[in-house]
Amino acid sequence: MMKNFKQLAQNVIEIEQQAIAELSAFIDDDFAKACELMFNCSGRVIVIGMGKSGHIGGKIAATLASTGTPSFFVHPGEASHGDLGMITLDDVVLTISNSGETGEVLAIIPVIKRIGAKLIAMTGKPDSTLAKLADKHICVQVSQEACPLGLAPTSSTTATLVMGDAVAVALLNARGFTADDFALSHPGGSLGKRLLLRLTDIMHKNDRIPMVKADAKIKDALVEMSLKGLGMTAIVDSNNFLIGLFTDGDLRRILDAKIDIHQDMITSVMTEQPYVAEQDMLAAEALKIMEDKKINGLIIVDKDNHPIGAMNMHDLLKSGVL
Repeated sequence: MMKNFKQLAQNVIEIEQQAIAELSAFIDDDFAKACELMFNCSGRVIVIGMGKSGHIGGKIAATLASTGTPSFFVHPGEASHGDLGMITLDDVVLTISNSGETGEVLAIIPVIKRIGAKLIAMTGKPDSTLAKLADKHICVQVSQEACPLGLAPTSSTTATLVMGDAVAVALLNARGFTADDFALSHPGGSLGKRLLLRLTDIMHKNDRIPMVKADAKIKDALVEMSLKGLGMTAIVDSNNFLIGLFTDGDLRRILDAKIDIHQDMITSVMTEQPYVAEQDMLAAEALKIMEDKKINGLIIVDKDNHPIGAMNMHDLLKSGVL
């Protein structure tokens, strides 16, 4: 008989959605006090869990670490064989166990107590041994597992993961954690590039800046655009101040006009007061300006409005920001 996989899967999603909704009841004073312990921690938040709770704990530790709360995961089995040496008096230990009775976790609690580190338990059983031993308890109780046998951790692990995110984001906001702070722990990949890369890192400089003087003819500007290959050229006055911009788009707009490219001055067809950027601007900010203004490039200027760089969408694409 063919199983209705779609309906079975939908049932799982509905059960887990309900489990997440039930968590709101546990965002209480105990949750707030547990967050205060972690917020005021002068050491690290050490996350400990066994089995599926361990996998979830690893992710929670990684999220905490990347959002301003120094943290790492310790396996309880390894902790019993030397890794407890990683825990100090200044740390807060976050133990995760749905039952609150996981033997491997309970076995190391006396040592954690002896070290003097504060202990937070995240369990689905407020009356469990682990919950009672902890200084603070965060409840992640669910009404049912999505597994029809009620055995495989499903809703309970989802609820624990979501509660871990709630803790991490609450701490992030309390610390005033910024995008710049986030970037420092995410230097790699496209995310790091969006957060760290500045225009000075990707802009064309010196002789590679497309630029003509105000007394140049339109044909001179076209030659400069062709040589530099950015689809635009800056126009500067005798003091090298930026006074305008001429782009491929401007060229298309003047094609139907009675313009003599050999005789007419570039100042007669340029765009005055063009959008510009500073070299310290994040590449992601420049991208937003270009998207909002529907332009393909920017001239980068110094505080005196002298062109010091140029870039276009292709530069952002090559750098990985797009």
